[in-house]
Amino acid sequence: MLNLSQNGCSVWVASSTELALTPTAVALGKFDGVHLGHQRVIQPVLQQARGKEKWGNGENLECSPRQPTSPPPQQDNSLALATEHIYSTVVTFHPHPQEFFTGQPRSLLTPLDEKVQQLRSLGVEQLVLLPFDKELSALSPEDFVEKILVQQLKCQRISVGQDFCFGKKRLGTARDLQLLAANYDIPVTIVPLETYTGDLPIESGCVHGTQNDGRISTSLIRETLEKGDIQQANLLLGRPYTLSGVVVQGQQIGRTIGFATANLQLPKDKFVPRQGVYAVRVFTQSETQNAATTQHLGVMNIGNRPTVDGTNSSVEVHLLDWAGDLYGQTLAVQLVEFLRPEQKFPSLQALKTQIQLDCTVAKQVLSAER
Repeated sequence: MLNLSQNGCSVWVASSTELALTPTAVALGKFDGVHLGHQRVIQPVLQQARGKEKWGNGENLECSPRQPTSPPPQQDNSLALATEHIYSTVVTFHPHPQEFFTGQPRSLLTPLDEKVQQLRSLGVEQLVLLPFDKELSALSPEDFVEKILVQQLKCQRISVGQDFCFGKKRLGTARDLQLLAANYDIPVTIVPLETYTGDLPIESGCVHGTQNDGRISTSLIRETLEKGDIQQANLLLGRPYTLSGVVVQGQQIGRTIGFATANLQLPKDKFVPRQGVYAVRVFTQSETQNAATTQHLGVMNIGNRPTVDGTNSSVEVHLLDWAGDLYGQTLAVQLVEFLRPEQKFPSLQALKTQIQLDCTVAKQVLSAER
């Protein structure tokens, strides 16, 4: 997993509440995409954690393992009371609730490793994955607050979006959560929905018209990516939409026409945007540092390669003005602009001519985008 954070800190990932570091300041939600709206929900718990001292025994979370296999060590109570640290925590669900109820796999804007990476860059200390199963889905709003938030996570503060729903049949609202948590003296911040006006996100306390009328949401971002509107998707995310994967061997047809490509193996649950050709920025992972340190300009194709009678969808990247062996390396490909839909050409020569044009256009786009 690529670590693009500035400070190199890690995130403690707990697959159950039993493995969580407590007490916590919790941001609740699905957080697929970790977009601008999600980031506003997370901010209050970061502020809560920053206002407290570090853990009493001096442990530095920057060195904590990403996937704990056993519960964290217990502290001496007297020391904990004096120097108790409240962990900034994002609590979400695994699998995605929609996947649980429909029984169908759901592709994600940010699969687990990517979500961890984005939370790390924000400064979140912990991600707790609540196993979404029949038992959890049957909890009443009251039981969810008492058993999960109070007893197991020892919440000191909670933050949710204005449209947050929870408990059996999603009967609990953000306001209900606020009232229930007040019984335990836990403050709840209800964050207004983040909306946009075409080119600039703005804060708004209400949503007008349809669900996606001005509202920044995961579903809206998926729609823009399906249309190939990369600039809008990146605006809503607050960063470039990125496809990360290991370079694997493909059919090697590109090198026969002078355009060698890196065939990316993406996570199975990664949401892939519209088929076609894109101008992209490509980051290669250093072998000695867990960071994306080398940047290249490139052209990416998503599709079935109809000119060569391809049948399976693939993601292939050609790096501009570069040659070398990328097999086995991890690439992070940032999407900048959709150039054209995929099409079938009458010959490899015609395909080669079009790729040359794509490269020229991509250079112009990427140079202007800097």
